[in-house]
Amino acid sequence: MKFVIQRVNEAEVMVEDRVTGRCGKGFLIFIGVCDTDTKEIADRMIRKTVNLRIFSDAQGKTNLSIRDVGGSILAVSQFTLYADIRKGNRPSFTKAGSPAHAEELYEYILKELRETCQIPVEAGVFGAEMRVRLENSGPFTIIMESEELFPTGS
Repeated sequence: MKFVIQRVNEAEVMVEDRVTGRCGKGFLIFIGVCDTDTKEIADRMIRKTVNLRIFSDAQGKTNLSIRDVGGSILAVSQFTLYADIRKGNRPSFTKAGSPAHAEELYEYILKELRETCQIPVEAGVFGAEMRVRLENSGPFTIIMESEELFPTGS
């Protein structure tokens, strides 16, 4: 599983000229899923994300989490995070999860963030052509990959 987390002042996602989700101060998270991903992996990625201390405290140090600042999340599914460009110039997406599996885990992540973590979350539309607008804060972008964070067996 891959998360690209951008600290934002605001962000919104549109499908066919209709805003489907927006957030204020918080995270814009692009989420990629592969076929070996599980709910357990998603849970670990969620915990790591909501506990990231990447917001500034009164002294200007990055010591605060999204919960500490009362932030919100805009989550967007993005299978292209699994693009393989090693051969040729046309990306291959064979490492991306099947649409059914990816959508199931994407919806699970949204539910867990909202219900278990109690963080306001809005979202894009799975599988749709989307336009994303954002005002990045920093800029501050983190790429989280479950295979690096949680190697098999750990």
